[in-house]
Amino acid sequence: MANALPIPKILLVDDDPDIIELLEYNLQKEGFEIQSALDGIQALEVAKFFKPDLILLDVMMPRQDGIETARQLRLIPEFKEVYILFLTARAEEYTEVAAFDVGADDYIVKPIKPRALVSRIKAMFRRDAQQIENDEKIEIGQLVINRTNYSVLNDGSPLVMPKKEFELLSFLAKHPNKVFNRDELLEKVWGADVYVVERTVDVHIRKLREKIPEHYIKTLKGVGYMFTLED
Repeated sequence: MANALPIPKILLVDDDPDIIELLEYNLQKEGFEIQSALDGIQALEVAKFFKPDLILLDVMMPRQDGIETARQLRLIPEFKEVYILFLTARAEEYTEVAAFDVGADDYIVKPIKPRALVSRIKAMFRRDAQQIENDEKIEIGQLVINRTNYSVLNDGSPLVMPKKEFELLSFLAKHPNKVFNRDELLEKVWGADVYVVERTVDVHIRKLREKIPEHYIKTLKGVGYMFTLED
């Protein structure tokens, strides 16, 4: 008899108990294991023992806001591959960009639509499972990209990347010398069911260039981005 797949674990972080209760009810009904926290500091404490697969974060919270909490989470190696989704009333573009800049995978503006949120979360885990099945290693120059364990080596040294940075690099590296515009990258990497601003792609490209040699990713002004094999 095959072993059952582990139940995905989700940490809910919001200072509104009513929102926690609503989300907890809908996610537990779909079979997810849930823990909750009422602010960023408590979230860090709970995450360390709960070890969630996904963290749903509010932005505005007492003691420590969601942006700072996400930044601190991404500094902890065991959370570099955890999905971080922001669920917030803050609709300004600069807040959304700040969230992606600290390693967010998605940004959802309240009011909450529970069924749509559950569908989006399930889609993220489905894509995860499909990528695990796809046993690949991409070796280009000094870069080694391993899609089975979400690892990247640059000249033998491991790089720390949130999942979306990894997925963007992996996608571009699988299609060398092909130009993709922002809309194409958003659809291929984030998915058609995820709504984020186009600038999200620019933020992730900038973060990648800080970690790998810049010549690998070229910008074609007014067209898009391309992974190149040339120095």
